Amino acid sequence: MRTHRLRAATASAALLGALVLAGPDPSAASTAGAPVQVTVNANAGLATMPDTGLGINDAIWDKELGTTAVSDLLKNAGVRMVRYPGGSYGDIYHWKTHTAPGGYVAPGTDFDTFMAAVQRTGAQPMIIANYGTGTPEEAADWVRYANVTKKYGATYWTVGNENYGNGHYGSEWEADNHPDKSPQAYADGVVAFADAMKAVDPTIKVGAVLTMPGNWPDGIVAGGDPATWNRTVLTVAGSKIDFVDLHWYPGGSTAAESLAKPEQITDAVYLAREQIARYAPADAGRIGISLTETNVGVGPDTQPGALFLADAYSGLLESGVFTVQWWNVHNGIGTVSTVAGRTDYGDFGLLSSGTCLADGTTCEPPLNTPFAPYHGLAMMNAFARPGDRFVRAGTDDPLVTAHAVRRPDGDLAVLLVNKDPDAARTVGIAYTGYTPAAAAPTVHTYVNGGTGLTTAQSGTATSRTLPPYSLTTLVLHPASQVTGTPGAPGSPTVSAVTDRTATLTWTAAAAGGHPVAKYELHRQNGATDEQLGETTGTSFTVANLIPGTRYTVNVLARDTAGKLGPPSPPLTFTTGSPATSTCTVRFTDNNDWGNGYVAGVDITNDGPDAIDGWTLTFDWPTAWQRMNGGWNATWDQNGRTVKATSLDSNGRLAARGGSVSAGFVAGYTGPNILPPVFTLNGTVCHTS
Repeated sequence: MRTHRLRAATASAALLGALVLAGPDPSAASTAGAPVQVTVNANAGLATMPDTGLGINDAIWDKELGTTAVSDLLKNAGVRMVRYPGGSYGDIYHWKTHTAPGGYVAPGTDFDTFMAAVQRTGAQPMIIANYGTGTPEEAADWVRYANVTKKYGATYWTVGNENYGNGHYGSEWEADNHPDKSPQAYADGVVAFADAMKAVDPTIKVGAVLTMPGNWPDGIVAGGDPATWNRTVLTVAGSKIDFVDLHWYPGGSTAAESLAKPEQITDAVYLAREQIARYAPADAGRIGISLTETNVGVGPDTQPGALFLADAYSGLLESGVFTVQWWNVHNGIGTVSTVAGRTDYGDFGLLSSGTCLADGTTCEPPLNTPFAPYHGLAMMNAFARPGDRFVRAGTDDPLVTAHAVRRPDGDLAVLLVNKDPDAARTVGIAYTGYTPAAAAPTVHTYVNGGTGLTTAQSGTATSRTLPPYSLTTLVLHPASQVTGTPGAPGSPTVSAVTDRTATLTWTAAAAGGHPVAKYELHRQNGATDEQLGETTGTSFTVANLIPGTRYTVNVLARDTAGKLGPPSPPLTFTTGSPATSTCTVRFTDNNDWGNGYVAGVDITNDGPDAIDGWTLTFDWPTAWQRMNGGWNATWDQNGRTVKATSLDSNGRLAARGGSVSAGFVAGYTGPNILPPVFTLNGTVCHTS
């Protein structure tokens, strides 16, 4: 969030435990429609849950920052990383004097108090070094104090907060005393900060602030700049950083719209990694991604907040983000409303501040009472533990989402999110690569209005009724413990990617009870998979691929006894266009304004024959991109497919070089992935 300040809090506290049996009776809910089909594929491996995964923000204006009560609540919810000193305060905070000119600093919130609270919680800190009004020397002194003098072992340090909000793009909320507020100036600053800080402690990890793909000001090039914020920062500072730091407030005018936003996570993280790979110097794969602020657009204190938190944390962590951090521990009462029958105080905090509206008409619950998102975080702790491997899960109902993890001990946990505020959903669950035991699974449930998770053993692994607006986690044991399987192959890499082929290479899997006989390459198609090939070696060239298509692949080892081991880490790559063709298309994103742009399309006939009348088609990579009318062609969009048909005046393209230029206005409401391939009169063109 931008800068938030905690309002005056009540003096007394009524603390609640992390897991309290309470809430509406789910048996009273009615079931809507046919059963939802849920598929869990244990062979389709995603990222491993990191020990820094479950995070939260804490702030120097919060007088509860250092209290044992808060530390205990965060520990019970599984928090493993805490960010300090709090959003935009990071760019006005001077740690030596514990001051934030222009802001409020509560008593008992200095760095040592924060670190004591972090240690009680059992978490790691993430610290914002003051770029806006500080210096590299001040940041280096902080590293020295933290890790040399006090030996805190603080590993993660970000240079600034939302520094693109310094006015350079027109909106100004982030403090920045530098005369030059361009991305080039910030990137140069990151280099200076990283050099100074790592000179003190070369083991720390330094992060740079980027914009979340699909969120302002992603895609915008300000006047006088040669490129976007992300491209500039990565190009200049990529060799000096260890991670990039993103914030994501996807918004939404209704709870339903807000709860649909996690659908964009896979594409947003894909674009972020693509930008890192394209613009950062060599060895860009070492650069991680943190997501240090997020919150829901509607219902931040009530059930939408809990559902969004669990869905978004799961989606980001299974995509390889190494920490996700909710905004905020405490925040203070805002606009009061009713959401799904519950009072929402417009408070972006995880815990109640115990504050009231200025006129005293409405007050929050007692200080430190957990709001619904707190219980969403507790559900995440019940669902995914450090070391668990996320695996692919999916459903056929947009109001029900599913996530799953495979645990090192062989157990499988499935998180189910019912986003329907009014109706229960009956789900049928099918498993690939895993056979659950017949015994009743352990079931954790959080329902609308509940004051904690309920936990019981009930039902079966293959069928469940989800209460309205609820979170449900099933923890399953395997039908039998399979021993002696091969290990997981090493992380695959890709080379020689063309429009139709790609070569994958990986390190060998450790043998189990029998020698490894072969390796199988499986492509993820949602929660199902298809085998692309197999080999006895550790490299394989996949053929018959589709141009301009994104592939996510796992490698699995099978031994001479037929036992299949766990999947490798996933590899994602995208095929290109043909190196040569009888046509060439140049597509450009011009004058981007953050949710749209002017698209330029230049078509060239490279073939030996003239073309009399042409039709150009392409597919948008996502459902939130659209064509809003164009010129020099007759434009039409049907679903994701866009078609441009020549006019009478420009239908003839001469052989070997005849060309035409057209264009349209594009719009997008999520990550903007440009179309990778185009066909002209049915022929796939080379894209330049």
